Amino acid sequence: MKNTIFAFREDSPKYKQIYEQFKLFIERGDIKANDQLPSIRQLAVSLQVSRNTTLMAYDLLVAEGYIRGEGRKGYFVNELEPVFFQNDSIQNDKKEAKSVTPVLIDFRAGAVDQNNFPLKTWRKIANHVLTRTESYQYGSPFGEYCLREQIVAYLLQARGVKTHPDAIIIGSSTQQMLIHLAYILKDEYHSIIVEDPGFDGARNAFEFHCLTLETIPVYETGIDFSKLEDMMSRLIYVTPSHQSPIGVSMSIQKRQMLIHWANKVQGYIIEDDYDSEFRYTQQPFPALASIDSTRVIYLGNFSKSFLPGIRLSYMVLPQVLLDPYKKQFIHFESTTSLLSQLTMANFMEEGEWVRHIKRMRLVYKRKMQCLVLELKKQFKQTISIIGEQSGLYLLVKLHLNCSEIWLIEQAAFYGVKVYPTSIYFIKNQPDWPIIKLGFSNLSCDEIQLGVKLLKKAWSKNMPDNY
Repeated sequence: MKNTIFAFREDSPKYKQIYEQFKLFIERGDIKANDQLPSIRQLAVSLQVSRNTTLMAYDLLVAEGYIRGEGRKGYFVNELEPVFFQNDSIQNDKKEAKSVTPVLIDFRAGAVDQNNFPLKTWRKIANHVLTRTESYQYGSPFGEYCLREQIVAYLLQARGVKTHPDAIIIGSSTQQMLIHLAYILKDEYHSIIVEDPGFDGARNAFEFHCLTLETIPVYETGIDFSKLEDMMSRLIYVTPSHQSPIGVSMSIQKRQMLIHWANKVQGYIIEDDYDSEFRYTQQPFPALASIDSTRVIYLGNFSKSFLPGIRLSYMVLPQVLLDPYKKQFIHFESTTSLLSQLTMANFMEEGEWVRHIKRMRLVYKRKMQCLVLELKKQFKQTISIIGEQSGLYLLVKLHLNCSEIWLIEQAAFYGVKVYPTSIYFIKNQPDWPIIKLGFSNLSCDEIQLGVKLLKKAWSKNMPDNY
């Protein structure tokens, strides 16, 4: 296929133009059903573009059903139903219908890097697990002991938390663990303090058991404990290592202040340590649970740092809460996969977990730097970047006279999916709209393209002299 077929324009990404051209060929019948298309490599050479560019074009055509991939054979054209218009009114309706732009770049935060996932190692261990007798039985309601042993060793090494396998509860998600936890606490504790802004999933879990919510403000400089002593609650839920969503870390002075408060009121701190592995400027602060394990309920998970679909989370309970928890839930089956637990236990025992975290910390650091550099290049002083020191996402505060909804809709019009932060705020509303951008499952090329498209999407609200 000659590259003269394509006269690339400057106003649209090349892969989108390739996609549109092939779509037109197929709809007109220039390329017939079941015809084989050039390989990704052949097309890239012919058009003098990168293979990633042609791959993205083909991915869009596959997603919309125009073509199909047949393993190693290549890509083939699907048969399309002919479309006949009965009258002019139908044609007019079609013209007036609002077009939906396919998602080209998705800045979703709840994903991990697929290209660097240790698939071969995980598959090898999982296959071995399936040869073991215990894989064909029901597991412990509180999680497999072998995995709890590995979590104990990891928490001591990585987070400074000293605990025992019997103190660890394995579950499917942080929210599920919080629902169970709130159930055993609700009779004695009728309210809880939550961060504002803060993780909405935690609030939903507490409200499920009718706990009254008190809010404590969080700013870009950190959490504000000035009103803590005046609050009626004796429970508090915090994300101290990487505040969700602001991204700031709680200082050691504030950590000690919080521990002192919990001991004074005889209450508990629920510490959600959801992605402490990924800090890029320095070593993570020790966990709150490493300072006082008697007043801290520690939550961790493998979803953010390893694989969301694995559905593995864990909770470290103070000794005084263990008996009530186990008594309440002893007759319930485990909410997470026995096979995933056994595989993760072996994965950790063989040192693969620590190797994976070290490798991914470097991968995600490069992606974070790529995103920050491109945002600064495209938007300059029009934005403030929040939370670039850690985590798998950052926040972009736009100093523009527009709404969060407008920003999301305009981005979607250009094929970019971005995410709101209004769901995290209760009373402590921001002065400018803030958008959440995840980057973990995007390449640097995709990140750069996504930011450039956002610049086009939002440019009409930028200053004239920008």
